[in-house]
Amino acid sequence: MTSTGPVTDTEGPTQERARGILEETVGVVNAVRDRLDPRSVAARVDPVGFGSALAGAVRSAVSHPRTSARIGLGWGLDTVRASGVSAVRAVGGTAKGPAVLPESDRAYADPVWEENAWYWLCRQQSALFCARLRELAGAVELDPVAQRKIDFLVAQIVEAAAPANWPVSSPAMVQSAFRTGGRSLARGLRNAVRDITQNGGMPRQFVPGAYAVGETLAATPGTVVFRNRLVELIQYAPQTPTVHEIPLLMSPPWINKYYIMDLAPQRSLVERAVQDGHTVFMISYRDPDESLRELTMSDYLREGLLAALDAVQEITGAPKVNVAGLCLGGTMAAAALAWLAARGDERVNSLTLMNTLLDFSRPGLLGVFTDEATVDRLERVMRKDGYLPAASMKRTFDLLRATDLVWGYAGSGWLQGQDPAPFDMLTWNGDSTRMPAEMQTEYLRTCYLANELAEGKLELAGERLELGAITQDSYVITAERDHIAPWDSVYIGARLLGGNVRFVLSNSGHIAGVVNPPSAKSRHWFADSSELPERAQDWRDDAVERRASWWEDWTPWIAEHAGEMRTPPATGSAAHPRLVEAPGTYVLRG
Repeated sequence: MTSTGPVTDTEGPTQERARGILEETVGVVNAVRDRLDPRSVAARVDPVGFGSALAGAVRSAVSHPRTSARIGLGWGLDTVRASGVSAVRAVGGTAKGPAVLPESDRAYADPVWEENAWYWLCRQQSALFCARLRELAGAVELDPVAQRKIDFLVAQIVEAAAPANWPVSSPAMVQSAFRTGGRSLARGLRNAVRDITQNGGMPRQFVPGAYAVGETLAATPGTVVFRNRLVELIQYAPQTPTVHEIPLLMSPPWINKYYIMDLAPQRSLVERAVQDGHTVFMISYRDPDESLRELTMSDYLREGLLAALDAVQEITGAPKVNVAGLCLGGTMAAAALAWLAARGDERVNSLTLMNTLLDFSRPGLLGVFTDEATVDRLERVMRKDGYLPAASMKRTFDLLRATDLVWGYAGSGWLQGQDPAPFDMLTWNGDSTRMPAEMQTEYLRTCYLANELAEGKLELAGERLELGAITQDSYVITAERDHIAPWDSVYIGARLLGGNVRFVLSNSGHIAGVVNPPSAKSRHWFADSSELPERAQDWRDDAVERRASWWEDWTPWIAEHAGEMRTPPATGSAAHPRLVEAPGTYVLRG
């Protein structure tokens, strides 16, 4: 009789190995198939879908040949006229060209643009080309999504076409070359090669090492007193004999590192709040990798802001906490208050929102990157690694301000051979983070595509969120030149909040609106009444201007909501011991 025992023992591991090989093979096949899928290829090559928008524009232009021909003929005639006028100016004439130029433009302040016939012609031809391009883009018939993309592309071309950006038409390049004996040309070529090979083709905006996190940035003294897989919580050391009894928890965005709220000394909102007698806590998010690909917005709520809120209360013993959020961190802060309201939890005393969208129906330039087709492409791009690369986020935001953040540095670095001047905000801007695939997709779909938070349809961690249920006093600061959270869109969201809302408009942009220490250039607008009219422009028409930083307006407001003075609480507690000195470990990981 033959025993089957040994055969079974032998076949078990063999079958398991075979099954493992089969699963690996299937995984490889699926990965290759996904990489070769035309939709995946298109997502990698053209993640925003500019190609399809351009194809639609071409079809529209072809279907209206008379309009296209008229625009083309007008451009041709104007270029001929400009060339003729340039020839006249070359021999001492003063004739005016066909292009209408702005009376004052800092980019063309050098008299050479007017005195030299060649540079004058370059500026004329650029202006004529851009005007006709805008006219052609305005004449095509496209759906709103494609039209936004075409308008964005046109804006990028217009900015790129500026004659100061190109060697053949840049007087600054020639002047630098003469001044340096040609050395600037060699340095510029070196810079261009370095940036093309090492910086994704984008010009360098800052010199690495000019600022150091924990020394010259994020330098306010403090201690990490809590850590989980997603966040570290920093408790800042008191700098006054007594402090307000209600602590202040700051909720930064996780698109960049937290220290935009604790930039260089004298330019740090955290430092200002600590010196004003607040016990300040800061959430510092981890830069996620593939292991966190499944994190959702609910995870960011529970393991981020709510976990930090629990720790702040345990450490200080305070029954209430003030919360201040910036950008996406402000969106999450409002979501957290709505979540707490749904559970009848009133432990947050007040809410401060800085450059924060709550209603995403009018997202401004970001609408170019947040339509249904683009989000689908983005999902495919993130599928392989489980996150959106940090460089993708930075490149997107740089293109929203291409003149300042791309072409300005290309001109100075590549054409004139200069190194960028040290600038703390741009050092921070270059310290980007990745976005977990699941959270990023959920955020774009629920907020930008469906506007669920504003419409009371968003559900996080088991609760449906109603912004109107937030009855705490709110301070909403926004910036008139914000290109990421347009101030009138922020206004729409502010009107959805319950309770009293103090709405304040600053004179800065998205980042400078936060890094806004008092200066001679600072100013803001406010209204005496907390009633917000339906139209943002009506509020603006009635608002009062004050020549001061919004920090100087927020300081007494947050003090009124921070309670009486007390002895500073201990740093950390038995349940939340001191882990490491600020700025912690998560902010240093890339």
